[in-house]
Amino acid sequence: MPKALITGITGQDGSYLTELLLEKGYEVHGVVRRTSSLDRSRLKHLHGDTSVYNQRLFLHYADLDDPTTLRRVLVKVAPDEIYHLAGQSHVGLSFEIPESTCDSTAMGTLRLLEIVRDLPKLPRLFHASTSEIFGRPAAAPQDENTPRNPVNPYGCAKAFATQMVSIYRQNYGLFACNGIMYNHESPRRGENFVTRKICRAAAAIKLGLQKELVLGDTSAQRDWGYAGDYVNAMWLSLRHKEADDYIFATGILHSVSDVVTLAFAAAGLSHADHVKQDARLMRKT
Repeated sequence: MPKALITGITGQDGSYLTELLLEKGYEVHGVVRRTSSLDRSRLKHLHGDTSVYNQRLFLHYADLDDPTTLRRVLVKVAPDEIYHLAGQSHVGLSFEIPESTCDSTAMGTLRLLEIVRDLPKLPRLFHASTSEIFGRPAAAPQDENTPRNPVNPYGCAKAFATQMVSIYRQNYGLFACNGIMYNHESPRRGENFVTRKICRAAAAIKLGLQKELVLGDTSAQRDWGYAGDYVNAMWLSLRHKEADDYIFATGILHSVSDVVTLAFAAAGLSHADHVKQDARLMRKT
């Protein structure tokens, strides 16, 4: 039974990846932070299954800013594969907490790489990178060789982490892949991300629990995929004979306005009656 260790297991991607790996016969270990909250909502259905939890799914307390605990878990588990998904990933929030974003996302990845290269059995490593490393690219569409030009703290932190993964692959022989992922969504997406914010608002307005939805730039466009597809791509990236970097995207753009129109139509509402724009939610970049 192959062993996999997932950082960020309680997130959107972590929960879908856990399900995928369990279906494929893996023993899955997840790294979780010790906090006052025991909320594991995205893993609740697995946590409550006695045939899975503590049988084939195990959670370990560790943190990316605490290399001692992280090293202890990695040595104990001795995984065949590591999926590094953890880190502060909200672009807007990264402007509010740039230092902690860079510490968890950039330095956290470096700490993990340093531990991995010292392990007696080298695991295969997948690092969840992001299209935010490209910022405002001069060419479209982008590919794995498009120059990095991040325009927000999150993208900058991820650009550092992505390059470090490449450096450790080239210099220490690690089987380490970067998955440069464009936006990907699901019902498990965090409620502070715009897709979930829109869908929840449409439902709440329909139920009379909310009166309006306030958004920033609704003309902004993104390549939105489905998280369930992207975690399958993570697994596939570690199946190759040689490690490499990959773009995960659909190749199709949609605007925030498109999401608004679809969500409110599904709720039987006219978005024009309920959606307002607020200049304070507009980003300069």
